Amino acid sequence: MVKVAFVGAGGIAKTHFNALKELEHVKLTAVCDVVKSNAEKAAGAYGMRAYDNLDEMLGRERIDALFVCVPPFAHNDIEEKAAARGIHLLVEKPLGLDMGRVSEKADAIGRAGIVAAAGYCLRYHDVAAQARSYLEGKEIGMVRAHHLCGFVETPWWRELERSGGQLVEMATHTVDMVRYLAGDVKSVYGLMNYGLLEDRPGATIPSTVCAGLEFVSGAVGHVDTACIQPDWRSGIEVLGKDFRLALSGKTLTFTERGRTTTIEGQTGNVFLEQDRAFIEAVLHGDPGRLKSDYLDALHTLEISLAAYESARIGQRVMLKGKLPA
Repeated sequence: MVKVAFVGAGGIAKTHFNALKELEHVKLTAVCDVVKSNAEKAAGAYGMRAYDNLDEMLGRERIDALFVCVPPFAHNDIEEKAAARGIHLLVEKPLGLDMGRVSEKADAIGRAGIVAAAGYCLRYHDVAAQARSYLEGKEIGMVRAHHLCGFVETPWWRELERSGGQLVEMATHTVDMVRYLAGDVKSVYGLMNYGLLEDRPGATIPSTVCAGLEFVSGAVGHVDTACIQPDWRSGIEVLGKDFRLALSGKTLTFTERGRTTTIEGQTGNVFLEQDRAFIEAVLHGDPGRLKSDYLDALHTLEISLAAYESARIGQRVMLKGKLPA
C-alpha cells in the first residue's frame, strides 16, 4: 500500500484525488493547504487528515508519496523537504519559475534517489504513443503548435511573477508534447505582445507569444499561445517529406501522398493512467515506468523561460539542455 499525501487542495489536486481513489494500492492519507478550510474540505471528502503547515504534516504522518499541486510561485522548498525524508514525488507542471531553483530541487531529488514524476499527463494518451511510434526513424522538417484560449480569472494567473504567463503555466503541455514527439530543442527565439489586456486590472502577462524553436535534429518550428480568444484550441503538426502528422486532443491524423488516416484515441482518463504509472513506479522502485520525470521536465520549463529571456534581450537564446541523470 502506498500512503499518499498532498500539498495543495485546489482543482488539480481534486483531479488526482478522484484518480487515485480508483487505484487498488493507494491510501489517501493527508492533505496540506495554506487555506486550512480547503484542506479540511478535501480531507472530509476523501478520508484524509488536514493540515495547513507542511512541516507538521511531514513530521506527524507516515508518507510514501507526495503530490505537489501548488501554483508555480508557491513551491518554496516543498520538494527538498520531501526528498530529504525519502518521500517520492509527483510534481504538477510547471516545476517552477526559476531554472536555478528548479535545478537545485533536481539535485536534491537525485541525491535522495526517489521516484520523481512530473505532471505532463498528455504523454499518457494512447494517441501520443502512436504518434511517437509513427515518427520513429522519420526526418522531421518543421513543427507547428498552438495553445489558444481565453483569459483565466484566477487572481495569481494574471501576474507574470506568480504564474509565468500562459506559455509557462498552461501551454507548457503543448511545449512538452512538441518535445515528446519531435525531440529536444537547442535554441529559442521569443516574440511577445503585452497589449490587449487593458481591461484586466493588474495583468502583467503577455497576451500573445510566439516561440521559435530550433531542434537538436535540425528541424525548426514554433509554439504560439494567446489568452485573448473566445474559445479554446490546441494542436500540433509535425511535417516531413511527404508526410504530416496532426495531433489535436484525442484525434491523430497522418497525411501522406494519396492517403489520410485518422485515429480517435481510446484513453479515458489520462490522469488515472499517469497516476497509475507513478504508483507502480513507487511500488516497484522502477522510475522507467514514468513517461515524464522531473529531470526530463526541466527541459520543457527551460524552453518556456528561454522564450521570455529571448523576447527581453531581442536575440536567440541557446539552451543548456537536460541535466544528466
